Amino acid sequence: MRAICFNFQVHQPFRYRRYRFFDIGNDHYYYDDYSNETILRKVADRCYLPANKLMLELIKKHKGKFKISYSITGSVLEQFELYAPEVLDSFRALAETGQVEFLSETYSHSLVSLKNRQVFEEQVKRHDDLIEKYFGQRPQVFRNTEMIYSDEIGAVVADMGFKGMLTEGAKHILGWKSPNFLYCNAINPRLKVLMRNFKLSDDIAFRFSNQGWNEYPLTAEKFVKWMCAHKDDEIINLFMDYETFGEHQWEETGIFKFMEALPEAVIKNTELEFATPSDIIKDYQPVSAVSVPYSISWADEERDLTAWLGNEMQQEAFNKLYELQDRVGRVEDEALLKDWSYLQVSDHFYYMSTKFFSDGEVHNYFNPYESPYEAFINYMNVLSDFKIRLNSLVPKNEVDQEISTLNKILEDKDKKLKKYEAELKKLQASKRKKASSKTKQKTKSAKSEK
Repeated sequence: MRAICFNFQVHQPFRYRRYRFFDIGNDHYYYDDYSNETILRKVADRCYLPANKLMLELIKKHKGKFKISYSITGSVLEQFELYAPEVLDSFRALAETGQVEFLSETYSHSLVSLKNRQVFEEQVKRHDDLIEKYFGQRPQVFRNTEMIYSDEIGAVVADMGFKGMLTEGAKHILGWKSPNFLYCNAINPRLKVLMRNFKLSDDIAFRFSNQGWNEYPLTAEKFVKWMCAHKDDEIINLFMDYETFGEHQWEETGIFKFMEALPEAVIKNTELEFATPSDIIKDYQPVSAVSVPYSISWADEERDLTAWLGNEMQQEAFNKLYELQDRVGRVEDEALLKDWSYLQVSDHFYYMSTKFFSDGEVHNYFNPYESPYEAFINYMNVLSDFKIRLNSLVPKNEVDQEISTLNKILEDKDKKLKKYEAELKKLQASKRKKASSKTKQKTKSAKSEK
């Protein structure tokens, strides 16, 4: 039988407010709470809650024959806690069915796998601890941010103990080979590699509502027919953003009805069955190693890293960020560490993209800034303030040490001045009270003498 593997990416970043140059050093709060809550609530109502409800109904209806998997980032889990705890409960209900697998991720949905192995491993562990806490599963399969993969990254993931990893079935990597088989890492064959069938995945994620598409409208029966077309294939990996359901493809397009009909159409076909990534790793053997000397991703037509690191602004911000890592590692301040985590979210670099060709419309659609240059300036302003705070805790050099010492002296003096001002006000109030009391006594005495 041919296995169908669904994986849904669930992620929302913490968005920054317009952080001006004059805020640097004066205001250490960076976030647009209104936008974060508004967007999360909107996507929860359109996508997460109705989609989770549908998936739960399908799992119960088909009694063990319908299986799915999720990749959920730490940042979106934090937003569920803050703004939509009922979404978290609905994911817990899915976990309790035993038919849903939760994969490993980087906590911050970051690009750290390209920069720092130690921080990468720390982020993955932190993420997996959270998944185990909420859903009672310790992830066995890894999905890197934006499906970024290379031979070296895969080897690191294998060393961390993962059995498999998801990535893009990029044409320039596979050549004549099909993504519809299981592969293994070229350096460490113990790591199995599942490659996305981007054509079939994008038929649902991007083309579903396109009335100009020659296959419109897409039905469950038609989609099953396509999956059965290649008789020798073993697996079909359908990886997409969960926001496909209800957000990218609105409910009015029929996307929920399509998904509701798909499991039954698959189950009726004796050639197909649903499987989780762990099921595939257990039940199938790799046909060969896949060689990926340079990093690939699932973004844009190029399937490379240029969506995040394709111009000088992005590279400057990325490098300046990770220059701070050694000193951040010596910090125990929780507020600073949380800001450090959010600074690494890949979305910030995506907003700086200047790719106005190929998939440029996608970059514009998801970008909350008026231009990539505005995104860069805003990010660097936040990073500058973060560096000031970091310097006060872990000075970089003698000059920073001296500045930190002077700032500490100024802070201590400011605290003393406030203390003395409070005491002075208290004494003045007491003096006025006594004076008022004496005046009243004199007035009373004068009246009694008359």
